[in-house]
Amino acid sequence: MVDPEPPEAVTRLARAVGPPADDVTREMDDRAAREGFPTVGPEVGGLLAWLVGLTGARRVFEFGSGFGYSAYWIARGLPADGEVVLVDRDADLLADARDYLVRGGYADRATLRTGDAVEVVGTYDDLDLVLVDNEKERYVDAFEAARPRLSEGAVVVADNATTAGSVDFERLRSLVDGDGTVSPADAEDATTGVAAYLDRVRAAEAFETVLVPLGEGLAISRRRD
Repeated sequence: MVDPEPPEAVTRLARAVGPPADDVTREMDDRAAREGFPTVGPEVGGLLAWLVGLTGARRVFEFGSGFGYSAYWIARGLPADGEVVLVDRDADLLADARDYLVRGGYADRATLRTGDAVEVVGTYDDLDLVLVDNEKERYVDAFEAARPRLSEGAVVVADNATTAGSVDFERLRSLVDGDGTVSPADAEDATTGVAAYLDRVRAAEAFETVLVPLGEGLAISRRRD
C-alpha cells in the first residue's frame, strides 16, 4: 500500500526550512499531540503564511477553525490591516483560538464567528484566500459557497487532499483517476467527499489546481481572471 503522507525526514526538513514556529504555535502543537486534535502542523502552517504573503491576501476565510491553529499561522502572514475569519460550530474552541491570537499579538487581524461556515461565508465578499477544512463530505458545498465571494486571483486551499483519519488514499486515488476499480458506494463518505471536491475544482474552467503532498495533502486552486 502506498503511504500518502511524506516521509518523516521530509516533514522535518520542511519544518526546518519554512517559517519558524513561535512559543504559541509550539504550545498549540503540544496540545494537538496531547489531545489527538487534528491540525495542519507547522510545515503546512508555514506554507499557509507564505501563501498569504505571496498572493498579497488581505481577507482570508476558514471553513473549520478548531482552536485556531491554521488561523494563527495565516494571521502571521497578513498585513497589519488584514483579516482572517475563523468559523467553527464550537464556541469553546473559538474562545481558545482568541486566547492564542491575543497572546501572539494577532487578535486585531481576526474575526471569530460561531456557526456553519457554509452559511457564514455568504456574508463576506472579496475573499483573497480560503481554507477548506470542514467536514470532508461538505467540501464541494464549501467551494461552491465561497466561489462567488472570491476576489480576482483568489486562492482556495483544501486540506486532507490525500489522506485523513477518515479518508482512504487508495480509494481516493481510484475515484479521482476514474480507473473503475472503486465506486463511490465502496468508499467512505469522507473519501468520496474529497474525491468529489477534487473533481469539481479540476473541472472548474476559471480555476487551475495543483496538489502539494505536504502534511495530509493540499489541493491549491487559483482563480484565473
